[in-house]
Amino acid sequence: MGIWNYQLLNVFAESPLGGNPLCVVEQAEGLSDTQMQALALQFNLSETVFLLRSEQANAHMRIFTPGAEMAFAGHPSIGSAAAVSRLQGDLQQLTLACRAGLVPLDQQNGIWYFSPPKAAEITPVSVPAAEMAAALGLQEDDLAAAPVWVNTGSDQVLVALKSADALRRAWLDAAKLACWPRSSVGRRTVFLFVPDEAEITARYFFERPNGGTGEDPATGSACANLGAWLHHFRPADSERQWKVWQGAQAGRPSCLYLQVSPQGQIRVGGKVVFFASGSFTL
Repeated sequence: MGIWNYQLLNVFAESPLGGNPLCVVEQAEGLSDTQMQALALQFNLSETVFLLRSEQANAHMRIFTPGAEMAFAGHPSIGSAAAVSRLQGDLQQLTLACRAGLVPLDQQNGIWYFSPPKAAEITPVSVPAAEMAAALGLQEDDLAAAPVWVNTGSDQVLVALKSADALRRAWLDAAKLACWPRSSVGRRTVFLFVPDEAEITARYFFERPNGGTGEDPATGSACANLGAWLHHFRPADSERQWKVWQGAQAGRPSCLYLQVSPQGQIRVGGKVVFFASGSFTL
């Protein structure tokens, strides 16, 4: 039997009850894979992180959804950086290890930034665009470009839309999920956005492990993939910055800070609000 401490944080939060909630379990040595997965289901947040010692980084993070372990995710990386900084002496720069690789992070003006762990890969989606639009409750004409897979650490389907109205109407229809492609870890997700805006509004839908679909309030890995999409399809000669707004329809307004250099280097940032802490015994 042991006691483990944890922190609850809101990531990409511009207010105390905004952003994407995260649980970070400190010094998770002694917990088995089965226990970690069961605890992620117990906390029932989009992700729970278990921090472990690392010889290559300030800490190793294992990231679990209620149904599976992930190689990389954005809001767990930023939330974990804030937690590790607190635990290790108010660090302003650190590195976290995860299954996808090493993730460097730094804090500037109260915003934690990460760079994704791998070079971008962009590939076509095999499902016809019209079929995917229908699964989103949209017409093919609502799409601004063909859906593509983008992977800077977590492979996801990205769909650019023509209008804010189309984004507002969209929803991943659980009755039409059979057509939806699965990621490398078997997940059905989609990141929707309207690209031709100074401030980008986005939504992220996912299939729930036990059926149905849900909406994520803020998705850092998808924002990094958005940066790769913008660099590929909207190249520019100077560094660009966007605020990416997500989560309003999910009742958790969130703001992600996206930077893309002319060479395609991507940084995603967000503010972190510490909400609560506690412990559990197993």
